[in-house]
Amino acid sequence: MLFLPLPKLSHVLNLLLMLFEGATSVRASPAAAVVDNLVTMPFVKRFNFTGSTKILQRDQARARNLRARGISPGTKTSPFPSPEASSITAQNQLMQYVAEIRVGAVPPTTYELIVDTGSSNVWVGAGQTYVQTVTSRLAGDNVVCVEWIDSVGIGGTGLGLEIPYQSIGVASESVGFEGVDGVLGLGPRDLSLGTLSPDINSTVATVVQNLFNQGDTGFLSVSISFEPILGPDDVSGELTFGGVDTSRFIGDINVAPFTTISPSSQYYGVDQAVRYGSSTPLLNNNPGIFDTGTTLLLIATDALNTYVEAIGATFDDETELYRISPAQYADLQSMFFTINDVVYEFTANAQIWPRSLNTLIGGSPDCVYLIVGDVGAYSGSGMDIINGMAFMERFYTSFNTNTGAHLSIGVGIANTPNTHATTN
Repeated sequence: MLFLPLPKLSHVLNLLLMLFEGATSVRASPAAAVVDNLVTMPFVKRFNFTGSTKILQRDQARARNLRARGISPGTKTSPFPSPEASSITAQNQLMQYVAEIRVGAVPPTTYELIVDTGSSNVWVGAGQTYVQTVTSRLAGDNVVCVEWIDSVGIGGTGLGLEIPYQSIGVASESVGFEGVDGVLGLGPRDLSLGTLSPDINSTVATVVQNLFNQGDTGFLSVSISFEPILGPDDVSGELTFGGVDTSRFIGDINVAPFTTISPSSQYYGVDQAVRYGSSTPLLNNNPGIFDTGTTLLLIATDALNTYVEAIGATFDDETELYRISPAQYADLQSMFFTINDVVYEFTANAQIWPRSLNTLIGGSPDCVYLIVGDVGAYSGSGMDIINGMAFMERFYTSFNTNTGAHLSIGVGIANTPNTHATTN
């Protein structure tokens, strides 16, 4: 089988370009740990200190693509960005999370891949070229890209696990990538529907599924731990395959069932009620998704208008984010997300861009910028919330697609020591 061709050769890795553009060179040194059928591996946060800084523009382009793919799953073009989305330049991505995997026989090649819950394929070739070894098996090719089956290692040599037969998409061309080699898709398997030819109705087994199928994990699950932005050298994230790492969260983990409302239902989506402060409702049990490829917290246009009016924020033309004064920040109230009858507090500090990094986004060091933005559609679109990295850094999340002893199917959410942090 092979990956479907696109109308333009330049779109080969525009899936990666649109979703995860640009990075600086900060190398991670992950080593996987295997305990009680759990596989954990750290990942590193990266920054791009040059070029355009329009975070909202990039996030909204991704949101349009995610919404379109979710509405028409399995179509020939559904896994790839529209020309409009593809026009977002490579410098727009300011931060991303990168994990290392090994591919091939001894000596394997180490690739640094962007962690993505909004797709399910593994892609390489954006930075380092794909290196064939004795374990490489060609599954199909065309003038656009090639699918290989190869051995994939999680974590450092001798410390991690091997997946002997993992599908890997190898791009024949990439544009605009610096410091990263591709994407590690951790989303639902059905997101790969339509990416294979000639059998466009087939899907690709994900890394999460292969670890489970070969008995290395006891549960079809991947869990993610982030921390708020501190600097470019932090190896602060952790992926856990097969369950949850209880040392990473506080109290109980609440597993909310996946939403049934499209297009959020195609991703790791749940229904959420959102309010600002004690008495300003923003959304009432609306569908939204958790997405590591989105930087900001995006909410429906009408909900954002209510939020901005309640705060008195001003749109900043330089950063394209909303801005408040230090006095307004002192009065900023928490947002509250009710998910599966459990209320999660998103504090005032969590709602602002890290002030130490204001100049990175073209802002003033003395201003306060909000990380809550417009998803690009009014409520009722079926994807009214995107809980991006700014949200996920405050909570522990687990994405579970089968039932085990401790977790049920759905999205698990728990508080962490960073939920009420004041680092921003």
